[in-house]
Amino acid sequence: MKYCSTRGGVTGLTFEDALYTGYAEDGGILLPEKIPTITKDTLKCWSKLSYVELVKEIIPYFVGEDEIPKDELNGLLDKAFGRFTHPDVAPISRLNDGLNIIELFHGVTWAFKDLALSCVGQFLEYFLNKRQKHLTIIVGTSGDTGSAAIEAIRGLKWVDIVVLLPKGRCSRVQEHQMTSVIEDNVHVFRVDGSSDDLDIPIKNVFMDIPFKRKHNLTSINSINWARVMVQTAHYIYSYLQMCPNCDGEVEIVIPTGACGNVTSGCLARQMGVPLRLVCAVTTNDIVARTVNDGDYSMADTVNQTLATAMDIQIPYNMERIWSLMTGGDAPRIKALMDEFEKTGKVQVPNDIREKTKEIIVDTFVATDDVVRTTMRRTFEKDQYHVCPHTAIGVAYHFRELDSKQNTDGRPPRVIIATASVKKFQEAVLSAGLTPVEHPEVTSLLEKETKSQEMRKGENWEEMLRKAIEMISMK
Repeated sequence: MKYCSTRGGVTGLTFEDALYTGYAEDGGILLPEKIPTITKDTLKCWSKLSYVELVKEIIPYFVGEDEIPKDELNGLLDKAFGRFTHPDVAPISRLNDGLNIIELFHGVTWAFKDLALSCVGQFLEYFLNKRQKHLTIIVGTSGDTGSAAIEAIRGLKWVDIVVLLPKGRCSRVQEHQMTSVIEDNVHVFRVDGSSDDLDIPIKNVFMDIPFKRKHNLTSINSINWARVMVQTAHYIYSYLQMCPNCDGEVEIVIPTGACGNVTSGCLARQMGVPLRLVCAVTTNDIVARTVNDGDYSMADTVNQTLATAMDIQIPYNMERIWSLMTGGDAPRIKALMDEFEKTGKVQVPNDIREKTKEIIVDTFVATDDVVRTTMRRTFEKDQYHVCPHTAIGVAYHFRELDSKQNTDGRPPRVIIATASVKKFQEAVLSAGLTPVEHPEVTSLLEKETKSQEMRKGENWEEMLRKAIEMISMK
């Protein structure tokens, strides 16, 4: 399997190359040169597999034995999932009225990012140990990616990680998960701005190709292909759990911000898994506008909502989705992205929008009031707590339930639970509920913290470059 940029200027990359690549050198992001297919017979053979067993079947579609032999790959994956606290890794809670929630939060940082990033950390350690090569990872986070990336990388010999987080826009628990890590290879900056604001200096640094090469820079945001690859597993797993006979469709509702998780779902569908997707978003609604009307345009401001990790106005993985929908039409994707990067907006052509709607069949926008109501309703109805992000997906299910439409023939629906509610005590209180005390949260919040500040008016790009240069001098 080889990898190429969505914009056509980079082709023929190995998986190892792709693992080290954030933004490609032509400004695009990576996808496989050819999308592998999964037959119905293969799906049926997988229907009894555990989550980890399924991942071991899926990854070889994208990573050849010439890069990671199967036995070694399986060992890496066993180690990656060894710290998950639930024996099923990603269990599905089946609640009343057809509400099915796949819990992707049983990893170290209690968020779905752990599933992919635990694997990415193992892949990096495997290749860097072989090459005796140092890598610096740059991560911009809206909440959960930073802590999951830090946990995957902390203490590794050949990797340093620099994380930029939006000060005051993460929950207290999210921020402490990042700032309380004191390993020498972890460097955290609290930035006076939104997650979109802090992405700008990161992208500028990656676009300086000589600087990027000199300091061996990469990212493990959802820009990184390996994350998208691993995440296809929870879509295929959800399908097999809900439809083990592989004789129908399954609908998956995805709370989303940058659309990395959605891209994985689109990829699973293109591989042959009968899925239909719903994008559930906050009032930062660019994803809904793009899917419904082709209006890919930035709003003037980013709204700060209870679902902090989804407060994003540049869902950069839409570029990957459009590439998938056009069969990899790189010149067309480049033209669309060039216009967006010049003007902050672009109208998605009707044929791409219609193709997208065949997979992303619906969208849903939730206000904070809807989030609060849903958190209360889910607890009162099922004695089940959901985080504010998951609540947006559940709210879509309740809307459909309350519409009184005939549900005969509707495919089974799964809501992705992106994080544990224990990370969002402020949102629980805002919803009028009583937070459950968790000893691990109490212990976390008592830890000393270590971070640096990027204040308004300062040159964040220059500060980031200096931090990278200092790492390279170690």
